[in-house]
Amino acid sequence: MPDGEAAEGRSDRGKRKREKRPAAEMSAAGEERIRASHILIKHEGSRRKSSLKDSDGRVISATTREKAVEQLMALREAIAFGNAKFEDLAAQNSDCSSAKRCGDLGRFGKGQMQKPFEQAAFALKVGEISDIVDTDSGVHIILRTG
Repeated sequence: MPDGEAAEGRSDRGKRKREKRPAAEMSAAGEERIRASHILIKHEGSRRKSSLKDSDGRVISATTREKAVEQLMALREAIAFGNAKFEDLAAQNSDCSSAKRCGDLGRFGKGQMQKPFEQAAFALKVGEISDIVDTDSGVHIILRTG
């Protein structure tokens, strides 16, 4: 739940009350968990060369890292200038199965994502979009949502 959203609960008198939850929540083990969305563009150097959009991997195998970065930069620019919404572009362009959820990865803690992705996501403030992030999966832009 993004910072500032209210959660409904019950007070000790049984009446409904609304409380704010912090943007970053803690796991049961007391570790910080954040929420993020991303757009992934795979390329010839990606560890898996298939996606929902390219099940046989032909396009991915023919895409250079430079071309993938170029695509992501154009998407990032469209978002920054208000010409498109992150969610819409993730649904249309991402090579990750999270495209079905508009790029939403849900909540995750440290150690659950590839290290470069984790470091970039945890360094962002809620609402910020990362620069290009390289992982073994491909290149990403990340939007921290909680």
